[in-house]
Amino acid sequence: MAPRKTQSGGIAGAYNALVSTYAKETPSRLKLIDALLLFLVVTGVAQFVYCILLSDYPFNSFLAGYVHRLLTSFAATVGQFVLALSLRMQTSPNKSDGFPEVNANRAFLDFVITSVVLHFFVVNFLG
Repeated sequence: MAPRKTQSGGIAGAYNALVSTYAKETPSRLKLIDALLLFLVVTGVAQFVYCILLSDYPFNSFLAGYVHRLLTSFAATVGQFVLALSLRMQTSPNKSDGFPEVNANRAFLDFVITSVVLHFFVVNFLG
């Protein structure tokens, strides 16, 4: 049987091209926002796995609570992810036509204010 022909590079080549293009063409501000998004995803997954494997008692400690003595919550993590994703979409140089032109400083101010409001409600829900 003849050996199978593989495409040169394959998945590894596509991954390397993606990483090198991202490193060269993405502004450092967007890389910082992407790092925040990655941190929020990892935090949310860790909280969800903790709830599934160990305990969800009391359940509201998972939703807005006190997981492993960290004042973080799953709802706050998801909310902060949505706000950070909105900031990334507004400050990206490759905006689609569906978004109006928003100044980057205005987008960051909106992000900060809405983050403060989100965490105000989370802390008040804790009691």
